[in-house]
Amino acid sequence: MSMPDFTQLTSQISSHLAPLRAGQTDTMKGFGALGRAAMTAGALDARTKELIALAIGVAQRCDGCIGFHTKALVQMGCSEAELQEMLGVAVYMGGGPSLMYAANALAAFQQFSEQAGSAQHPA
Repeated sequence: MSMPDFTQLTSQISSHLAPLRAGQTDTMKGFGALGRAAMTAGALDARTKELIALAIGVAQRCDGCIGFHTKALVQMGCSEAELQEMLGVAVYMGGGPSLMYAANALAAFQQFSEQAGSAQHPA
């Protein structure tokens, strides 16, 4: 099994959601509102909430969730050490299947970090 290209995967998912956004406007607006409400900083800061969301994505074996949440974490300045510590907890809670998706989450983080680095330092 090859590792997904998470940049391409998240782009494809976004484009594939366009017809659903057009055909299910109320549902998609409701989902967006739920996401914004859940992820807004409160007692927990936004980065902690993204780490939780990614841990659940790992446990649920969702490559799309892994892609979108690692991209957000890179944009928020999450360190690889923070990511790896959270992945250790996700593996502890989810066992072997979570370990396999933890590897995907680390690969996604590295892909988006490289992309962010090249965007900040154009050749």
